[in-house]
Amino acid sequence: MDANSVQQTKKPLFSKLPAKYAAWIIPLILSGLMSATLSFINLLMNIGLIDGFTIKWLSTWLSSWLIAYPVVLIFLPLVRRLTSLIVDMTPQ
Repeated sequence: MDANSVQQTKKPLFSKLPAKYAAWIIPLILSGLMSATLSFINLLMNIGLIDGFTIKWLSTWLSSWLIAYPVVLIFLPLVRRLTSLIVDMTPQ
């Protein structure tokens, strides 16, 4: 047997969610990344790299994320409508 004929199967770390959950997971990840980035930059600009910065940032980020996720879910339908006014959404 050569290396090409042996098929290795990797066991996934966790089982994937069904595709229907993507509408909830994408905004969750996006709001998490955006709130983390914005809270980091904002905190850095306002207080600088002080002792305990990481703990302060994580606290600020989690508070921001609790607000950001529902806000994204609320505004997502509006953003989709506005996008359809700017972008031709007909299937190709």
